[in-house]
Amino acid sequence: MIGRYEHAVIDCPDPRSLADFYVQLLGMQVERDEDGWVVIRDEADRHRLAFQRVPDLREPRWPDPERPQQFHIDVMVDDIEEAEKAALAIGATRLPHEGPDFRVYADPVGHPFCLCTA
Repeated sequence: MIGRYEHAVIDCPDPRSLADFYVQLLGMQVERDEDGWVVIRDEADRHRLAFQRVPDLREPRWPDPERPQQFHIDVMVDDIEEAEKAALAIGATRLPHEGPDFRVYADPVGHPFCLCTA
């Protein structure tokens, strides 16, 4: 092993606002909040996401190949209907793609994520 995973970093215009969205979506908590940089983690401290300020972000427009998704997060849920209602209520937008066990959404900045069932 050369190193260990610390966290994935998501570029966005307002790190605290986007972190708050993911705190609600994933049940995580804010670990660090500094000027232009916010880190959230799960309760067991095994998973982290970081958000950094990028004022001139050219946000993704999935599935537009001119503005690719750059990354996405899969969120496992027990009930996709209930999870969708909750995600939309906190600012997610439904995107035009789905399969038998997933649906695609965008966070408030346009980054895609999927709600998935087993």
